[in-house]
Amino acid sequence: MALRSISRRFGSRVLSYRSSSVASLHSHATSFGFQQVKEEEKSKLVGNVFTNVASSYDIMNDLMSGGLHRLWKERLVGKLSPFAGMKHLDVAGGTGDVAFRIFDAVNSVKRRALRKVDEDSLEETQIYVCDINPNMLNVGKQRAAERGLGDNKSLVWVEGDAEALSFDDNSMDGYTIAFGIRNVTHIEKALAEAYRVLKRGGRFLCLELSHVDIPVFKDVYDLYSFKVIPNLGELIAGDRESYQYLVESVRRFPPQEKFATMIADAGFETVEYENLVGGVVAIHSAIKL
Repeated sequence: MALRSISRRFGSRVLSYRSSSVASLHSHATSFGFQQVKEEEKSKLVGNVFTNVASSYDIMNDLMSGGLHRLWKERLVGKLSPFAGMKHLDVAGGTGDVAFRIFDAVNSVKRRALRKVDEDSLEETQIYVCDINPNMLNVGKQRAAERGLGDNKSLVWVEGDAEALSFDDNSMDGYTIAFGIRNVTHIEKALAEAYRVLKRGGRFLCLELSHVDIPVFKDVYDLYSFKVIPNLGELIAGDRESYQYLVESVRRFPPQEKFATMIADAGFETVEYENLVGGVVAIHSAIKL
């Protein structure tokens, strides 16, 4: 597909061009790790993985990334620029990690003072945490209760499928998905749903493990991924197979440029991505105009 314009700056790459029909895309998510599976089987297999890892998900993220996932999520929320009164959808966000950061940003004393936000606007803020796995949502709800946010009306927990969201068209100011889109069966359907629920001017942001293209670093990263992470999963979570899948799923996910193209093909404009840690993760962003 011909691109109308591509520009590069400081490791970020920007694509801007009109989209073609989403229906013309082929699914890039018909595998379960390195195994080929039937499409109708994948969601169940992935569901089993996250049911198994739910209770140890946060500690394993800390161990696998050396705590860097916290900084990556802060970067994601910084790009979102949350505001009081916004309606935001965080997909595959069951444990609440991204939602809590958005909530904190909206309620920041400094931001409230700078923007002169009134209490009514804060009360109107709605952050929907949508996850297909009830076990992950239960972890998030428990964490919310521990933070004293168990009954907070700004946080809404919803069991739902990224490929068939239950939200109205043009209803959200922002959409985030962190470390989740590579696990859906049809990436293009999830992107189409993100586009559908966003308002005009709404922001799409995706944080995902991606592809390292620095030769020596890539070798080290591959060694760490395939030799260390599954062993950590077995040691800490008692589950080697789930973490073997998580490592393999990253290699099956489209490279940064290709995923950016898929986002544009879903209808989004001003598509760009930023590599972090040499491409270990990438943040893709776009706007619905």
